[in-house]
Amino acid sequence: MTNVRSLVVAALLLVAAGLYLWPAPGDAQPTPPAASTTENTAAADRPNSGDTAGPSGGISGLPTIAVADLPPEALDTLDAIAAGGPYDFAKDDSIFQNREGILPDREHGYYREYTVVTPGEDERGARRIVSGADGEQYYTDDHYGSFSEIVG
Repeated sequence: MTNVRSLVVAALLLVAAGLYLWPAPGDAQPTPPAASTTENTAAADRPNSGDTAGPSGGISGLPTIAVADLPPEALDTLDAIAAGGPYDFAKDDSIFQNREGILPDREHGYYREYTVVTPGEDERGARRIVSGADGEQYYTDDHYGSFSEIVG
């Protein structure tokens, strides 16, 4: 009985620590450090592996997609992001945690996610735009299974 009680107490302490350390949506997030010139140069020197190369090319090493090639609903989402809202869904403008590890590795809170409406879907659907704190944006139509960097 003591071992079970100890395990329960330990689990509760871990949960409490996670709640304490994990910022709530809307909490102020740390400002990301500026990328070094070396990092920017290395990213710019990578070949563009994209589906569609936009005029400025991508810097993430991910496939790229031109703004003109996005679905029309994504353009509405980009407009809402540029305006700072309002957004169609309560979870829009929340922290994207990059759990899949597909986007470039950045500190917690660097990325924000936004829904791209999918016609015929009753819920949010699978399409998203993820924005980085430095202004880069990524599109996924398969709920984070893959990303393309938005260019142009």
